[in-house]
Amino acid sequence: MSVIISPIQPEDEARFLEAVARSRELLGEWVNPPSDSDRFAQHVARYSSEHNVSYLARTSEGELIGCININNIVRGAFQSGALGYYAFSPYNGRGLMKQAMSLVISEAFGHHQLHRLEANIQPDNPASIALIRSLGFRFEGHSPRFLNIAGQWRDHDRYAITVEEWS
Repeated sequence: MSVIISPIQPEDEARFLEAVARSRELLGEWVNPPSDSDRFAQHVARYSSEHNVSYLARTSEGELIGCININNIVRGAFQSGALGYYAFSPYNGRGLMKQAMSLVISEAFGHHQLHRLEANIQPDNPASIALIRSLGFRFEGHSPRFLNIAGQWRDHDRYAITVEEWS
């Protein structure tokens, strides 16, 4: 199955919200994606800036596979961004997110001219860790109480890759 990525657009709202609704159990306490029209509009607005980009991964038939965000893009001497991502049911566990992530990483290092990408992952999320490691990311450290997700400050492990490692 081929994978296509494209920046999120306002016209993606209905499909996105449906994908989030059918994926509640999968997403659980790992992420808190937009689940209503107001939050979706805020997401699109946030990711329409030069500091944040949001891609939707789709099948060649247009079904949503997942969402991959490049957050907090810093320019100048840093040229870095932080990846955030989640799959939608029933497309998780099929290798499709790996294909989509590969496309987004290539966009980040090519089109966006970033030098470094980070991914911060909860240590008890083995599927996400396996995905990021399979793409060549290396472990850099542990960050206690790093992000507030679902009302709790959660520890995260930091993984990173540079353009030289990707090439």
